Amino acid sequence: MIAFVFPGQGSQKRGMGQGLFDEVREYVTVEQHVDSILGYSMRKLCLEDPDNRLKETQFTQPSLYVVNALHYYKAVSQGTRPAYLAGHSLGEYNALLAAGVFDFLTGLRLVKKRGELMSQAKNGSMGAVIGLGASAIAKVIKENGLASLDVANFNAPSQTVVSGPVEDIKRAGPFFEKAGARMYMPLQVSAAFHSRYMADAAKAFADFLAPMSFAAPKIPVVANVTAQPYPADNASESVKSLLANQVTHSVQWNQSVRFLISQGVAQFSEIGPGNVLTRMVQQIQQEKDS
Repeated sequence: MIAFVFPGQGSQKRGMGQGLFDEVREYVTVEQHVDSILGYSMRKLCLEDPDNRLKETQFTQPSLYVVNALHYYKAVSQGTRPAYLAGHSLGEYNALLAAGVFDFLTGLRLVKKRGELMSQAKNGSMGAVIGLGASAIAKVIKENGLASLDVANFNAPSQTVVSGPVEDIKRAGPFFEKAGARMYMPLQVSAAFHSRYMADAAKAFADFLAPMSFAAPKIPVVANVTAQPYPADNASESVKSLLANQVTHSVQWNQSVRFLISQGVAQFSEIGPGNVLTRMVQQIQQEKDS
C-alpha cells in the first residue's frame, strides 16, 4: 500500500520543476491563468529565482504548491495510484488537490492568500531540536522561563521544531543542549509559523475560506492538526476548519506517519522536490521498530 506525501517549506530550491513545466500537460493548459493569478511568471521564479524570492513565504508557498503538483501529475501519468495522502504544512494543500477536494487553480488561490497572510507576521522565528523527545522539550520550556515558545512541528520522535519570538528562539539553545539535545539549530524563517503568534493570519484565512465550498476527499487525506483522515461527513466545513487551524497548530507529522503505518502503508513516495520527508519517514520507522 502506497502513501503519497508532499513536502512543505524548506524543500524549495532554485531550478525546481526543471523539465516538468513543458512535460506536464495539466500545467501547460493553465500556465497563463497561473501567472495571471499570481502577477508573475511561476516558471521563471522556480527555474531562475532572479530576485532571490523563493525563500520569502508569500513566494515559497505558491511555488512549492505548483512544483509538488507537477511531480504529482507526472507520477499519476506513470500509473502510480496512492491509497493514502498526506502533506507537511503547505504540502497538505497538494494532498487535498490529489484527493479532489478542490481543483488546481482553487488550490493556488488558497496558498497565495495563505502565504500573503503568513508573511505579515513579524518578529518570530523557529528552532529545530534534534535528539530530544517531546516530553523532555516540554520540561525544558516549563523549567527555563521559555513559556513564549510553542511546539510547531513534531517531525519525528527525536526531531521537533519550536516557534516563538526571535530573541527567545536564540536564547533557548543552551537549555535544550544541557537537557541532552544533540543539536539545536535556529531556522532561517521569517515568522513563528504553527504557533499562537499566527492567530491573526489564521483568523483572516478563516474569513477568506468561509464563503467557499469543498468536496469530500476521494482518497483519505491525513490532516496535520489531528493525525487522522479528514472527516467525510460535513466535508466542506471540516476542510475549512482544519486548514484555518493548521496555521496556528502543531504539525503532527510523527503521529501522521505512525497512523499511516498502522493502516498498512508500507511505501511512502515523496512527491515534490528533495527528500526531506523521506528522511523523516525513515527515522520514524527506525525509531518505531527500535
